[in-house]
Amino acid sequence: MPQQTANDVKHRLVPSPAGRVHVVEQGEGPLVLLVHGFPESWYSWRHQLPALAAAGYRAAALDVRGYGRSSKPRPTDAYRMRELVADNAAVVHALGEGSATIVGHDWGATIAAHSALLRPDVFHAVGLLSVPYTPPGGPMPSEVFAQMGATGGEEEFYVSYFQEPGRAEAEIEPDVRGWLTGFYAALSADTMPAAGSPDPHFVTRGGKLRDRFPTGGLPAWLTEEDLDVYAAEFERTGLTGALNRYRNMDRDWADLTPFNGAPITQPSLFIGGALDASTTWLAAAIEAFPATLPGLSSSHILEDCGHWLQQEHPEQTNHLLTTWLSTLPKP
Repeated sequence: MPQQTANDVKHRLVPSPAGRVHVVEQGEGPLVLLVHGFPESWYSWRHQLPALAAAGYRAAALDVRGYGRSSKPRPTDAYRMRELVADNAAVVHALGEGSATIVGHDWGATIAAHSALLRPDVFHAVGLLSVPYTPPGGPMPSEVFAQMGATGGEEEFYVSYFQEPGRAEAEIEPDVRGWLTGFYAALSADTMPAAGSPDPHFVTRGGKLRDRFPTGGLPAWLTEEDLDVYAAEFERTGLTGALNRYRNMDRDWADLTPFNGAPITQPSLFIGGALDASTTWLAAAIEAFPATLPGLSSSHILEDCGHWLQQEHPEQTNHLLTTWLSTLPKP
C-alpha cells in the first residue's frame, strides 16, 4: 500500500440541518468522524487523517457548524448541543454510512460525547481528547463559571468572557493571527506561562484575554504555514459562529435534562495532556470514568503535553487511536 499523506485528502460539502457541512476525507474502511474544538478547524486533524487511512479506516474531519466552509446560522441558539449532534448524524448518513466511531478534541470531545449519548444508534464508539466526559446535570453552567473568578471578583473566567455576545470578537477580530498565536502558545506545553504567572484562562476586569498570553513566538507544533491556515479561515468567517458554542451552555443544560447523570456505555477512549488545565481541573471527572464511561477500554495521560495534544504529539496520538480502533468490533 502506498504511504498516505495529508495531500491525498478529498474535500466535500454535504447537507445537514445547518445547511451544509464541510468534510475532509481520506482512506477507505470503517468510518471515523473527527470533530475539532475551539479555535480550530478540520485542519487540526491533518496528522490523523493519513495515519487513520493507512491503518484501514475512512477518516472524515469536519468543520463544525460556524467554522470554515460549513454553514453559519445567524441565531445564537442554532449552536446548541442537540443541533451539533444532528449535524454529526447527518454527515454520517450523507457519507453513505449507517454508523461511525466519533472522536473529538476540546469542544469536539464534548460534542462527540453527546453525539454518542443522544444517538447511540449512529455512534457505536467514542474517543475523547483533552476534555473528559461529564454527564449532564448539576448546577447551571453560567453560575459555576461566574464563581470561578478569582481574587475577590477582580478576575473573570474565560468562558464567562466568551459568553457575552460581541465582547471577545472585539478583542480577536482586529488581529486574528496575533490573537491565535498567543492563544495557541498559552495552552501548549513548550510555550505556556511559567508556574506562578497570571493564569491565561482568566481576564482581569476591564482587560483582555490576550493580556496574559506569552509573547515568545510559536509553539513547536505550529508552523507559520499552519498558522496561516487557521488565521485565514477566521479572518474570512469571523469568530461569532465559533464563540456561539459557549453561549449555549445554559440552553444545553436545560435541553439535556432527560439525560442527567447518564453514562456513555459504548466502547470509549480518553487521551489527556499532563499539562492541560482540561485534564487537571477535571481530574474528578476522570476519576469517575468507571461510572460515567463503563465502556472505557483505553485511557492515557501524555507527559509533557498541553491542550493541543493531537498536534503536539501526533505520532503518539495516532498510535493510541489506531490501537484502540483495532479493538472495536467491525460494524
